[in-house]
Amino acid sequence: MTTGLLIGSSILKILFVLIVTVGAFAPILIWAERRQSAMIQDRLGPSRAAIVLPPGAVSMLDRARLPLWRLAALTGIVAIVALIAVTFVAIKGSNPLPVSTATLTWSLVGFGLASVLLRTGYGVHTIIVGNQGRIMLIGLLHPLADAIKFIFKEDFVPPKSDQLLFSAGPIIALIPAIAAFAVIPFAGVMYLDHLSEVLPRTGELSGAAIPMQVASINVGILFIFAIASTGIIGAAVAGYASDNKYSLLGGIRAASQMVSYEVVIGLTLVPAFMLYASLRLEDMAMWQHEHMWGIFVPPLTLGAINFFVASVAETKRVPFDLPEGESELVGGYLTEYSGMKFGMFFMGEFVEVVSLAAIASVLFLGGWDVPFLYRDGFEFSVPFVEASYAVPLQHWLVIVIQVLFFLLKIIVLIWFQLMIRWSLPRFRYDQLMSLCWKGLLPVSLLNIGIMGAFMLSGWADGWVAFFEKLF
Repeated sequence: MTTGLLIGSSILKILFVLIVTVGAFAPILIWAERRQSAMIQDRLGPSRAAIVLPPGAVSMLDRARLPLWRLAALTGIVAIVALIAVTFVAIKGSNPLPVSTATLTWSLVGFGLASVLLRTGYGVHTIIVGNQGRIMLIGLLHPLADAIKFIFKEDFVPPKSDQLLFSAGPIIALIPAIAAFAVIPFAGVMYLDHLSEVLPRTGELSGAAIPMQVASINVGILFIFAIASTGIIGAAVAGYASDNKYSLLGGIRAASQMVSYEVVIGLTLVPAFMLYASLRLEDMAMWQHEHMWGIFVPPLTLGAINFFVASVAETKRVPFDLPEGESELVGGYLTEYSGMKFGMFFMGEFVEVVSLAAIASVLFLGGWDVPFLYRDGFEFSVPFVEASYAVPLQHWLVIVIQVLFFLLKIIVLIWFQLMIRWSLPRFRYDQLMSLCWKGLLPVSLLNIGIMGAFMLSGWADGWVAFFEKLF
């Protein structure tokens, strides 16, 4: 691989990570929390930020609705006729019609897609006209409005604060959350010279091989622990530098909470290291691709539960948001922050949620692995029966499916965290620390011994062989 190709691919992967974490997931998380909060408290929610169209444009959209509906109905009828013709040809086994089968198939696809798009356009026009020309995108413009507000809002700095540390705190909190994505693989290896080919399932290939992660290092998971632990310093420094006793208490709480649960997270992942025999996240994903997802191995099932609980506490989310307890500490270590500094803390917290969901996906849910998808495409097999059905796919399409499925796993884990937010009350601080040191920590240590026994007894190999035979 040439130096130019290496630099170019690295820049594109970094941009992909930034777009996914900062540009997509974090704003949508903010929007989802606003929507859920509004539903629970019976409020309007994020519905004020909107793009307002002039009256003339609204009238034009209103007049266009009926033609759109008629075109949608007409193209739908043509698609139905094409479907009937294709079905007739398939049943008869030959094509007595004056139109070729390929033309009928493309007509079905084209007119069907056109009908769906036209019907969608009619619905969008109806919503805009009903809202009197206000384009709200179901509230998705609110994160953009928040960002603009943060940028132009007054940046207040307490007179007696340590101004250097006060400004450094948000930066220290945000950067590690984004940097953790550097070693997370979001797809298998991409072979640049074979994108339009159906690859062989195994074997080496010539040409440039681009790993679908920003950096592939032999201590990948340890890098995440090292870089993520610096986020603790950001919260502690912010609390100390604010010259506010509530901020100081919030910073102390955040530091002790994050340090404690980092120990649990580290010990929870030891059984994964033992099973996968590697610290590289791409090797962990590949092991699960070749065998089975880690969550289906009994010791890692318990490890996944411990990891998820500790991750929620590590990100200081409800019900573990003690450092920001409004009823006790006003706003915790965020009390004196405003403007973009508060926005960086705000964004960093949501990026942490995304990064820990991505790590959980790679460690326990196969990462980019898709069931029955291999390097050459899909192959569906019937359990205990020597029968299979293959669907060959070009290499670029396999990569796209892997990326989308990996993002879907992250979305599911994030959604589950949002459900927890509105389901459980906030812990007391002594309960929070007791859960860590008297609950999760002993269970994590015990789980290491269980995994050791599971592997030394040979049960691990037998369990994996059983699942490989089953699927």
